[in-house]
Amino acid sequence: MKILLVEDDKLLGDGIAAGIAQSGLAVDWVLDGQQAHTAFAKGNYDAVVLDLGLPSLSGMELLRRARASGQTLPILILTARDAVEDRVAGLDAGADDYLVKPFDLTELQARLRALLRRSKGYAEPVINHGELQVDSASHSVYWSGNPVDLSAREFTILHTLLLNAGRVMSKTHIEEQLYGWGEEIESNTIEVFIHHLRRKLSPQLIRTIRGVGYMIEKATQ
Repeated sequence: MKILLVEDDKLLGDGIAAGIAQSGLAVDWVLDGQQAHTAFAKGNYDAVVLDLGLPSLSGMELLRRARASGQTLPILILTARDAVEDRVAGLDAGADDYLVKPFDLTELQARLRALLRRSKGYAEPVINHGELQVDSASHSVYWSGNPVDLSAREFTILHTLLLNAGRVMSKTHIEEQLYGWGEEIESNTIEVFIHHLRRKLSPQLIRTIRGVGYMIEKATQ
C-alpha cells in the first residue's frame, strides 16, 4: 500500500519516510503544500500523512481542498499544535486522525495500519481467508496453522490482494504499492513475487487474469 507524506522538515521527513517504508509500505514524500496538491491529483495513494505548517499552501487548506474535491482516502495530521481547538479544527476539516509532535514512530505506524485497515472495511488487524491468516500488525502469516516466512514486499502484495479480495489488481497498481518515486522496477518483478507467494502458500490462492492482473477470490462463508 502507498502513502503520501507531506512534511517540510527534511530531517523529520526523512525519518518518517524511512519508518513508513520499514513497515512495508511504499511512500512518496513532498515538502510543501503545492507539491502535495499536485501529488493528490496525480498519485494513487491509500493514505496521507499531512503536516499542517507547510510552505506555499497550508496543510489545513490542502485538507479542505482534498475533501471538497471528493477525496475520501484516510488523512492523518501531524502537527506541533497541541491545543484542543486545533485538533478539533483539523478533524472537522476532514482529517481521520491526529498526531502531535513529537511522537513515537511506532505509534504513527500503528495509526496508519488502523486507518488503512478500516478504510478497507476491516475492524481487526487479523484477516482470515480460508486456510490463510494474515496479521497486519505483526506482519505474521500462517497457512493451515503453520507460520510462513515472507519478505516485506511479498507480504505487501499478499496483504494488498487480500484487502481487495474479489477485485483484480493490475500489475501497475501492485507496483505502485511497492515502490516510491525514483525506485527502479524490473520488468518481471511482480511475476517473481507472485511465483514465490504461490510456492510458499498455495498455487491456487492467487489467480492470474490474463492481460489484466491478479486477484484473490473472496472467501466463501
